Amino acid sequence: MIDDAPYRKAVDDLVEGAGLSRQQRDLVVSMLESVVGLARVDSDLLDLKIVDTAIKEMAEAFEVFRPWREVRKVTMFGSARTAPDDPIYVLARDLAHRLADEGWMIVTGAGPGIMAAGSEGAGREKSFGVNIRLPQEQGANSFIAQDPKLVEMRYFFTRKLMLIKESHAYVVLPGGFGTLDECFELLTLLQTGKAEPAPVVLVETPGGGFWHAWLRFVEEEVVSRGYVSAPDMAFLRIVTSIDEANAEIQHYYANYHSARWVGDLLVLRVQRTPDDEALASLSEQFADIVVSGRIRATDPLPPERSAHQHLDLGRVALRFDKRSYARLRALIDALNEY
Repeated sequence: MIDDAPYRKAVDDLVEGAGLSRQQRDLVVSMLESVVGLARVDSDLLDLKIVDTAIKEMAEAFEVFRPWREVRKVTMFGSARTAPDDPIYVLARDLAHRLADEGWMIVTGAGPGIMAAGSEGAGREKSFGVNIRLPQEQGANSFIAQDPKLVEMRYFFTRKLMLIKESHAYVVLPGGFGTLDECFELLTLLQTGKAEPAPVVLVETPGGGFWHAWLRFVEEEVVSRGYVSAPDMAFLRIVTSIDEANAEIQHYYANYHSARWVGDLLVLRVQRTPDDEALASLSEQFADIVVSGRIRATDPLPPERSAHQHLDLGRVALRFDKRSYARLRALIDALNEY
């Protein structure tokens, strides 16, 4: 933190008149303080370059996605080496086309293989690309190249942040180290509550066996040893058809809409609010994840009203224990049955 008054005043002057809310202003001041703090401790040049590039990449990506923040998006992960005539490419392309027809936008890593399949199926208008610059690979695929919804990035960590942060569902198709890394990190973020609740669909062709073999390994060598709890497997579903994948994604949002923390309350926004009898049943069924009180209906809370966040939706609120995210997934599934 910057302690001396001259530095504090200089930082304040930089954001003065920017039309920011108090919370936005405090966060911007905090970021600027961190940057100035790096300079004052004689940081290594490489450290400063990493921070500079990361901030620029994230700022550009935020700007690209901002106009479409209210549109549902699916991120598709998969191998860059998949050929266009491979059945899994065809499945990915046709699934992206189906989802785009139903109003979703498709986010990919903008490269070849499965990434190209997603962009091709969705069409340029419904596609986003978050490309990584690698010396051994060409640029973005032809379906997204030169599009204003394409972002070019140097670092994998900023790229993965945007591929996960901006989407409401995830489709993972067979792939190599990169795809498996993305799949495991995504599941880790959901398991620990570092990502917004969302469906993860692992897609393979009928009889393909890729994800089923992966699942056997996870269950026999990971879950059985206690490295992952059995309930955490609820974060994913393996499917072998477009209809199954589409149904899993659409059903996740059949009633559930989104979530937000307001103080110590977790607010789940829904299209239809369960009645008192149903809420009493949910409170009993999920008492293990409620720290105190019960699961109850609520009107939009003051911070939501101030931000004009989905004021037309119903709300279900609980004091969630911030640990049992697999059980939270089960609660969302239960809400989707109303």
